[in-house]
Amino acid sequence: MKQKTMFPTLALGLEEDIRNSNPWWRGERLYDLPKMRRWAFKPVLSGLQKGLSPAVVLRGPRQIGKTTLLLQIIDHLLAEGMSPHRIFRLQFDELPELQKLENAILEISRWFSTNILKKTFNQAAHDGEQAYIFLDEVQNLPDWAPQLKHLVDINPVRVLVTGSSALRIEAGRDSLAGRISTFEMGPLLLREIAELRGFGSIEPFVQFNGLGPLKDKETWRGLVKYGMQHQEVRKEAFLAFSERGAYPVAQARPDQTWEAISTFLNETVIRRAIQHDLRMGPKGQKRDEHLLEEVFRLACRYIGQSPGQTLYLDEIKRAMNANIGWQRVLAYLKFLDRTLLLRLIEPMELRLKKRRGAYKVCLCDHALRAAWLQEVIPLTVEGLAKASHLSDLAGHIAESTVGYFFCSLIGLEVAHFPERGAEPEVDFVLTIGEQRIPVEVKYRSRIEFGDTHALRSFIEKAHYNAPFGLLITLTDTYSSDDPRIVSIPLSTLQLLR
Repeated sequence: MKQKTMFPTLALGLEEDIRNSNPWWRGERLYDLPKMRRWAFKPVLSGLQKGLSPAVVLRGPRQIGKTTLLLQIIDHLLAEGMSPHRIFRLQFDELPELQKLENAILEISRWFSTNILKKTFNQAAHDGEQAYIFLDEVQNLPDWAPQLKHLVDINPVRVLVTGSSALRIEAGRDSLAGRISTFEMGPLLLREIAELRGFGSIEPFVQFNGLGPLKDKETWRGLVKYGMQHQEVRKEAFLAFSERGAYPVAQARPDQTWEAISTFLNETVIRRAIQHDLRMGPKGQKRDEHLLEEVFRLACRYIGQSPGQTLYLDEIKRAMNANIGWQRVLAYLKFLDRTLLLRLIEPMELRLKKRRGAYKVCLCDHALRAAWLQEVIPLTVEGLAKASHLSDLAGHIAESTVGYFFCSLIGLEVAHFPERGAEPEVDFVLTIGEQRIPVEVKYRSRIEFGDTHALRSFIEKAHYNAPFGLLITLTDTYSSDDPRIVSIPLSTLQLLR
């Protein structure tokens, strides 16, 4: 980070823009904010006010609601009586002029201290008036991390940082060790869809307080009962999820056609991530935008599956008429993973340092696939009864949904188990401490005894330490005769949190 003398003055236009971005300084409240608060509201607010780290990082894909949550927290602080002059918001994707400042975060923070807070951050904290700084879409500033480190090291301030590009956010985390706590927010949870659409209110079955309860088979049996208690609301919400996915804009605007929603997702989520977040590599090196789009197309096409490198290379060669090396394709897949648009789930062999296998691809939301490929696949019993030829594809989408859902549980280790000799493939393996829980997705109306073979085989291998397994289903009607297997409809699984 470059050193320079900093003066608490700004260019007139920039100062005006900053003041307009902080309307509470002139006595205006924030109106038009959604009444519904995402699950992350409470833990992020708690981390900001009481956390051990001075800064909280909230990351997630574009258009997921991070800015809305940030504004809701500001509104909450104001409603509690906090002086508006203690709250400072800086939105980097709306103020390109900030790029021209040598140390933008430090310079602007000093301007805020002098002109708005009207005392040093140390004096404010001493007076019981600690300042709160909100840095929205901070990844647009290349050297944000060392500046934030300097800010919190010398000033007693509390900071909330949001970012859409995990690739750029992660790049700065090493220098911020011990100074930040990180939360990740994805698409709407099923109960959030229910609340947003006015179907009803459902509390999370397991609170956000660790993974311990998931090791107990009775937790999962209790979840099944919980799903039946909320059957009506759950089914309404799942139908909405099937039709439109879980991006807030898709569910908040049911009056908009799917064509309008898909165009919005393509342009503001997928292409924005590819053309803006991923286009430029280190030292100004440009990445191939067309290859990024093709790799994402293949991720959509093989959703919930684990295609091998030969398949990727053959498909890309046909589409682009070019020979692309596997390491480059794999790097681009990992770039997409770090934008949080998808998750690459490693095979269990890789975790055990045995032979390498293919990654399983799970999208953050099936609506991205529907928008990019222009193909809507029903996920409900009723929808698939009318389109039975789409059942296999719906099964892959369900598997992707399950995989991404488990990856969203903080601290949970998720792998898949490819076929290995006489051992059959298992869709997912959850590792909690020394215990493993195998998970199979059988997304069809009729399930037979043989469909649980993989689960039973895994459980019976003592060295895997798997006391029970989970079978994720389409309907509420199937119940396994094996007491070691808990059958859970996909829509019920989504009520876990």
